[in-house]
Amino acid sequence: MEIGAEWLVDASGCSSDALTDPAILRALFDAIIADLDLHPVAEPRFHVFPKPGGITGFVILSESHLACHTYPEHGVITINLYCCRPRPEWPWRERLRELLGATHVEVQEVCRAGAPAWL
Repeated sequence: MEIGAEWLVDASGCSSDALTDPAILRALFDAIIADLDLHPVAEPRFHVFPKPGGITGFVILSESHLACHTYPEHGVITINLYCCRPRPEWPWRERLRELLGATHVEVQEVCRAGAPAWL
């Protein structure tokens, strides 16, 4: 029984400036939410760490959640999107290149399954 899908995204080669700009990360969240027809239950929250730290972002969705962590000192962002219902493929590589300057993007999709009926 499939009960959802989770995307684990690691992008490197990103602009340090982009990874420390909450407005750029908000634009990224807004694009993901709009393109995948997701439904936030509250506004996204972004915690900005003191330099040279990055940003942690999180939004609760009716479908579950979207989160990110940035590491500007390494040019890296990690993203986690969990949805409890099917969603189409999102163009992670193209959009992260466009918004953050990412040069390398790894995307893992994990199908989440409930316990077997016999348990």
